[in-house]
Amino acid sequence: MHNIIIDNGAHTIKVGIQKGLPRLVPNAVIRSKGDKSTYFGHEFERCEDYSSLHYRLPFEKGYIVDWDAQKAIWDGLFSTEIDTTQASLLLTEPYFNLPNIQDVYDQFVFEEYEFQSYYRCTPASLVPRGTLFSLPDHSDPECCIVIDSGFSFTHVIPIMENKVVWGAVKRVDVGGKLLTNHLKELVSYRQWNMMDETFIVNDVKEQCCFVSENFKRDLETCRMNPTQNSIVQEYILPDLSRNQKGRVRGSDDIRLDADQVLVMNNERFAVPEIIFRPDDIGLDQMGLASAVAHVITLLPEDLQGLFWANIGLIGGNTKFPGFRARLLQELQPLAPMDCEVVIYESDDPVLEPYRSALHFNFARHAVTRAEYQELGSEAFRRRFKSMGSRASPGASTDDGAADTDMNTEHDRKSASTTVGRGKKMADERGAAAGVKQWRTTIPNLNGRR
Repeated sequence: MHNIIIDNGAHTIKVGIQKGLPRLVPNAVIRSKGDKSTYFGHEFERCEDYSSLHYRLPFEKGYIVDWDAQKAIWDGLFSTEIDTTQASLLLTEPYFNLPNIQDVYDQFVFEEYEFQSYYRCTPASLVPRGTLFSLPDHSDPECCIVIDSGFSFTHVIPIMENKVVWGAVKRVDVGGKLLTNHLKELVSYRQWNMMDETFIVNDVKEQCCFVSENFKRDLETCRMNPTQNSIVQEYILPDLSRNQKGRVRGSDDIRLDADQVLVMNNERFAVPEIIFRPDDIGLDQMGLASAVAHVITLLPEDLQGLFWANIGLIGGNTKFPGFRARLLQELQPLAPMDCEVVIYESDDPVLEPYRSALHFNFARHAVTRAEYQELGSEAFRRRFKSMGSRASPGASTDDGAADTDMNTEHDRKSASTTVGRGKKMADERGAAAGVKQWRTTIPNLNGRR
């Protein structure tokens, strides 16, 4: 029986058979304005015109709200060579996923794709089982902090004995989508109109941006003459007539008059700076370092030193050059004098949850299709420990648990560091409405029932 792993990110899906290499698939239905083609997830690799792409995203503000789009993308993931009725699935879900959205996850897995068994957990809960923390005795860390800075949010997740301490999890409402949109606004105001060029601007962000270790010094450098400015870069926009993708101009590149150039100066570090200083764009929230320090103060005092010494980074935003160094620089003054601050970074933080799942024998903890047919989603509620009425990323309560509530008085409001709780509640109601709408119009795109 195949064990299939799907790390279902809001921006990218990481999917593969256990012990196999993963595929990275855009989690979007993408429409090309140039050739009028529509690409579902994995089909996007055939796209040649990256200008003015229109994205239809299953996720909105961190949660699935468009199940038609999600199913169309998932349909393309499962090869005809794999019999899902004889396979077991590990599927990651968002932090603080809503119970009614979880029910739809379960319906898809067992009723649409008819998997034999299924295990659902959050990405961070898998990380201690992998090799990120690299302890000398190859054991899982007893206590650790996982920072997951992804497409929608940045979460700070404390984990104790492979169990998430949900009562202390905090969220900063800054993710890759916000950073890309902010960069679009900056370059559109200062140079080219790039408001419709999400793909290109996201590529600019990934190729050019970095985290500054000394913001004021780098700003002064940006004011220098271009010949003395070590920060300024030129990004050559894609040229469809020559079938050239966008790229950073190298010192040896020939300068052509036809080149359309985007000059990246202080934008290179001003955009990632939002993760550490959300108030730069008016977000009334603490920055990442302050959020980490606050989370640790909520944990048992005698174990706080272990958490300071085991901080791991996952998620696409942590790939920015200088991210780890800046975080360490800001955390050291916040830590007690007798505590060592150690930050572990992966060579590929996007794939880290997937690779960690390879070390987890999830099949023996999964809910079987027979159990689901007998009890429905109640099988998960019995198998997985409930977290309460508004947030329940459940998990097995035995020693193999990946997610467990460590604070029965945990309230959904504590998930975010934002003071705009009314707005967040509205977001939850919107996600719930999307689920109800899907239930009345279950997509049937591939002939399955």
